[in-house]
Amino acid sequence: MLILLPPSEGKSAPDSGPVLDLEALAFPELLETRASVLAALTDLCGRSGRKATEVLGLGPRQSADIERNARLRTEPCAPAMSVYSGVLFEHLGYSSLTAAQRQRADGSILVASALWGLVRPTDRIPAYRLSASAHLPGMASPRRTWHDPLRSVLDRQDGLAIDLRSGAYRDLAQGPNSPDWVSIRVFTVHQGRRTIVSHHNKSTKGRIARAVVQTRRTLSSADRLVSALNDWGYPAELSGEGTVDVTTD
Repeated sequence: MLILLPPSEGKSAPDSGPVLDLEALAFPELLETRASVLAALTDLCGRSGRKATEVLGLGPRQSADIERNARLRTEPCAPAMSVYSGVLFEHLGYSSLTAAQRQRADGSILVASALWGLVRPTDRIPAYRLSASAHLPGMASPRRTWHDPLRSVLDRQDGLAIDLRSGAYRDLAQGPNSPDWVSIRVFTVHQGRRTIVSHHNKSTKGRIARAVVQTRRTLSSADRLVSALNDWGYPAELSGEGTVDVTTD
């Protein structure tokens, strides 16, 4: 089984740890693309803070992120699950899982990234800032940069794939057209209408990911996933081939 997560915008910068080793990250076939994106990002942030602020969509108070980006090759690294720190990851609660559940998470969770492509929970990375919408100078668009390398990885995954990525990260590389690949959309009901609210969307996806790694049920199909979600208190339905809609209050 595979659980695909988006990254968090904010990161927790490690105080200490080894420096970045690209060759040690999962999926060595992504190494060349990772190295190219890393070079473009560190060059941009090392040359011009003003240009980096514009390209990365950062504010004037985020100069520390730009300075850190310029030093990514020498910044301390920690496991990805302790670096990503947004709402989704708070509700996933990786550190509070049992040892067996963490082992299951380590083998099934992949976090999408505009810099690394995909990382496993135990991959050691530094804190960084780069969104899937940022078009780095000298590089093709993020989708053109990552599409083929990521598809080479995603097409090889076995079993049910639960895609919880946000739209920008799904656009980097869609999953294969397969009944085993399921994208989950989360809606909030307000005055009888379904809308997407960022905080609820992220927190619900985090709780869903946690429930999946905690369960002993066999989630071998989209139908079984929908049944499990409803049993766990997440009203869910198949809304089309490869899509499951979950509604929250």
